[in-house]
Amino acid sequence: MRLYKIDQLSREEKANIESYLNRSLQPGPVEGVYWLEVPQDLLSVEQRGHDDCGPFYFAVELEADAVSFELLVRSQTNLHCSCIAYASPAQRDFILRFIDKLLQEERIQA
Repeated sequence: MRLYKIDQLSREEKANIESYLNRSLQPGPVEGVYWLEVPQDLLSVEQRGHDDCGPFYFAVELEADAVSFELLVRSQTNLHCSCIAYASPAQRDFILRFIDKLLQEERIQA
């Protein structure tokens, strides 16, 4: 799995990230997982054509001392479809900007 992981978080940093994710993202199906929706204008041609599979998300997982951002664009309703793919350059830039904003606003040093 391709992902961006920030580890060695202190308890305070983890709590700050958790608060930020709770305020900013949709909770996922299990505790510690969140969904970051991919904006419509960043979807690939194939993803735009799969209305039944949308909306599309990046998964974010918060662990005891780390947070991981998957670089796979997922469907919340379909696990196996050709529209599920690794992030395009524009989609990757979107999630990296989200990560940079989180780190800056929450003053994460890890």
